[in-house]
Amino acid sequence: MLIGTFCIFRNQALDTTMTKAERFMHIINYFSTHQPVAETELHYSDPYQLLVSVILSAQCTDKRVNMITPGVFMQFPDAISLSKSKPEEVFELIKSCSYPNNKAKHLVGMAKMLVEDFNNTVPEDIDELQKLPGVGRKTANVIAAVVFNKPAMAVDTHVFRVSARLGLTTGAKTPLETEKQLVNHIPEDKISIAHHWLILHGRYVCIARKPKCDSCGISKFCKYYDRQKRFDC
Repeated sequence: MLIGTFCIFRNQALDTTMTKAERFMHIINYFSTHQPVAETELHYSDPYQLLVSVILSAQCTDKRVNMITPGVFMQFPDAISLSKSKPEEVFELIKSCSYPNNKAKHLVGMAKMLVEDFNNTVPEDIDELQKLPGVGRKTANVIAAVVFNKPAMAVDTHVFRVSARLGLTTGAKTPLETEKQLVNHIPEDKISIAHHWLILHGRYVCIARKPKCDSCGISKFCKYYDRQKRFDC
């Protein structure tokens, strides 16, 4: 009984006094020190290629996208050539990714609008980007942050999960709610890189089914880890 009581008391002391602002500060400081360079793992050489890659990456791994895009870019090196294609042609090149039918249609539609309405130039404004077929808020934020270095926070499944586990967000039900909470607490000059920090952390450490808490450098700032330790007796 005494051992159990001591264990509960010891674990409760782990993280009970940390404010959300302090949690953000500690986590940002950790990544700034240990991961000063964090970038997208998608392979691209210009804004058009990144836009195609991000559209393909929906519900698909970056690894798979990087296997697909060389063939796409060889046949359609720019928006003009892609705009003149048919979804059936694009489908044959991307059929190994998720939802290839819809993505093929989106890519051709995106290219046509890019050529006809945006003078063959990828826009940097998030609202303008979202007018393109296949481009939702997440994709628009990725382009704005990566290409144009804007303080935009793209929320995918990794960012959504990791933010909640760490305690950086509270009660967020949608990606937009998560985005708003994160940008309210992260310094503007860190927002674009923080997006990559959270994605990569979710991809390789704070994985969905079995997070690697014992090897995680920020577990002592993490609400999820705190809750696990309270009952680990």
